[in-house]
Amino acid sequence: MTKIEINELYRLMFSDYPDIINIENLQSMLGISRHTAYALIDNGSLSGIKVGKAYRIPKINVIKYVLSVSEDRHNVQEI
Repeated sequence: MTKIEINELYRLMFSDYPDIINIENLQSMLGISRHTAYALIDNGSLSGIKVGKAYRIPKINVIKYVLSVSEDRHNVQEI
């Protein structure tokens, strides 16, 4: 994926959210539970930074995660 494509996706996807999100934002963006949000970070599926007691996640990491999950599902359907 080119930088231009990534920039376009960044502009379009989750535009209502800040560049750095918290767990509550992540839950809302992906429609997942708090437990699942923490599990995605803990198992390395989604990269976040722990600041004090709270995680901060760059929005671009959420976009990359969504794209990777979509690609994985697409590849499974082709088999």
